[in-house]
Amino acid sequence: KALVTGQKILKAERRAKNVLIHLSNKYTIIVHMKMTGHFVYDRPGYPYVRLTFRLNNGKELSLSDIRKFAKVTLVKTAAVEKSMHLEGLGPEPLDRNFQFKIFNFQLHKRPKAKIKQALMDQSLIAGIGNIYSDEILWRAGVHPLSAVGKIPEKNMRFMFAAMKKVLKAGINFGGDSMSDYRNIKGEKGEFQEHHHAYRRTGKACGKPGCRGVIKRIVVGARSAHFCPAHQKLFK
Repeated sequence: KALVTGQKILKAERRAKNVLIHLSNKYTIIVHMKMTGHFVYDRPGYPYVRLTFRLNNGKELSLSDIRKFAKVTLVKTAAVEKSMHLEGLGPEPLDRNFQFKIFNFQLHKRPKAKIKQALMDQSLIAGIGNIYSDEILWRAGVHPLSAVGKIPEKNMRFMFAAMKKVLKAGINFGGDSMSDYRNIKGEKGEFQEHHHAYRRTGKACGKPGCRGVIKRIVVGARSAHFCPAHQKLFK
């Protein structure tokens, strides 16, 4: 508490699924939201608040988390990337330097892995979760059970382009609030209104000209939603 009190917030940024709040005393607060955590600003009485930062403007920045899974820790800023919380994370998919060559190289570190699991492996590529992996594979036309090493380069390039489009769309629509996520104002995002695969089991595929129906399977203990008609299985 003493290392946080009276400090100025210099910058806030994201690394993978972590929020980093850099302080003036050269310490950084690392917050991993887990499944249901989110920050809200100036929302007195907001439910499920587990941690509150009182600011000098009289407002509060609060962490709400109904399931109490969120993790908060404090480390020296100079050691953030090497800390146990961030060490081993893969590159950021929306970084300007993250080009197809790196994308392809990272995924092929696990050539026998199912592509659904590889996309969600934070040590390969940081920040892609369950919802976005489904939407990426739907857009790219790749079956979630495809083995990484069997996917042709052409389809890997489709996937790379789909990843960029899907993640940017997620940001532009303010995130996905299919579950508990809310923005800093306590408002829902809108990406869930633009799903093509995730949680659309039994519904007609929205790809033009496709007559498939969205199906759900389990891949590595996580749900996977896909169209068996146009998403090709490479094995």
